[in-house]
Amino acid sequence: MSEGRQTSDRTYSVRLSTKGQLVVPKEVRLRHGWSEGAELVLEDEGDRVLVRSARRLPETTLEDLVGCAGYRGPAKTLEEMEAAIARGARERR
Repeated sequence: MSEGRQTSDRTYSVRLSTKGQLVVPKEVRLRHGWSEGAELVLEDEGDRVLVRSARRLPETTLEDLVGCAGYRGPAKTLEEMEAAIARGARERR
């Protein structure tokens, strides 16, 4: 099966095989760093399909998130936090 032909700067014409397979042109694979076994995601957007890498993000731990809320004051107890949440809920009514 051929890799397809380039029809414009970033557009390629490829053919679907009898097994439903597409060959991603070598130039595109090289540009994106895709090699055999690369996991890709197809997003069906109605009149077009987007193909992108399925790179997984590293797992986030609690330690990674500590301090991301921007609070810089003294540590609050659970009771103080719950009281503040209740106070905020009452004020919104």
